[in-house]
Amino acid sequence: MSVGRTRFIATAVLAAAALTLSACAEDTGTGTEGDTASNPSGTIQEGLTITFLPKQVNNPYFDTSDNQGGRSAVEEFNGEYAQTGPSEASPSAQVSYINTLSQQGTDVIIIAANDQDAVCGSLTEARAAGAKVVTYDSDTKPECRDAFVNQATAEGIAQTQIRLISEAIGPEGGEIAILSATANATNQNAWIELMEAELTKPEYSSLTLVATVYGDDQDEKSFQEAQGLLSRYPDLKGIISPTTVGVAAAARYLSGSSYKGNVQLTGLGTPNQMREFVKDGTVTSFALWNPADLGYLAAYTGAALASGIITGAEGETFTAGKLGEYTVGANGEILLGDPFVFDASNIDQFDF
Repeated sequence: MSVGRTRFIATAVLAAAALTLSACAEDTGTGTEGDTASNPSGTIQEGLTITFLPKQVNNPYFDTSDNQGGRSAVEEFNGEYAQTGPSEASPSAQVSYINTLSQQGTDVIIIAANDQDAVCGSLTEARAAGAKVVTYDSDTKPECRDAFVNQATAEGIAQTQIRLISEAIGPEGGEIAILSATANATNQNAWIELMEAELTKPEYSSLTLVATVYGDDQDEKSFQEAQGLLSRYPDLKGIISPTTVGVAAAARYLSGSSYKGNVQLTGLGTPNQMREFVKDGTVTSFALWNPADLGYLAAYTGAALASGIITGAEGETFTAGKLGEYTVGANGEILLGDPFVFDASNIDQFDF
């Protein structure tokens, strides 16, 4: 189907999708045996409509990944960029947006899933209508999308988070807690499970995980959850918050409390939101990847799929603009790179 599909054509295809959904349900989303790229020249088709659907809009992290990185990439290959989505990160909030994008004939939907199950049906219908689906930041089930752009391996993130909190607390160890995003977030749950496994290693025997709480990626609730942790666990020595909203809210609470310097904090954050807390001693170090690069790579991945350069099958390669060449891994996963640690020695070198 050509770029700029009309609403009429998209609707007609959707009507026919009911006859093919059972077949689509068996599609792995990563290419089937015998599938080959139809555009081996690697030329991206111009005029592609690419829409980002983050967990929630007006989130600093997704503003950077989508409106900076994603937009930049789409402009480079002369596509049409857009961002849409819910204001709150609830499990089913993204469904209506997916349905609308499908009806509009969007060429590529790039989504950070709030829930791997809730969005699957609507994504399957969107693919049946001709859209390419790329997940980024938080994956859905592999059969519901064409490719997943992973910011870093779950193992790498978990290992980095535990190492940083251990280094911040010191050899005496103590009680730690996790302040997560939403209870249904695929990536958060995977990281938490692997962090729990990491804590069983002998080198972390002095650390004890006493609680995991959820701030739902809302600043006020995350602030309150951090406050609540210190109230319930007065001997708490550290908090890990692997979410940009949560770690900033927890840092704000700690920086204005008597716990500053006594309770250590690390997590996943952006330099601009965490800079003041690193400089005032509230946070020693934290980690992330460049979210602008994540959005940039996701856009190029979607364009490569829509242009027939790749199908999402393991071993395929494509060029993502300034980031260079990437290879599709197992289950259609494309890895951005390793987590990067920010601290007082390097934080001023970054602006995002």
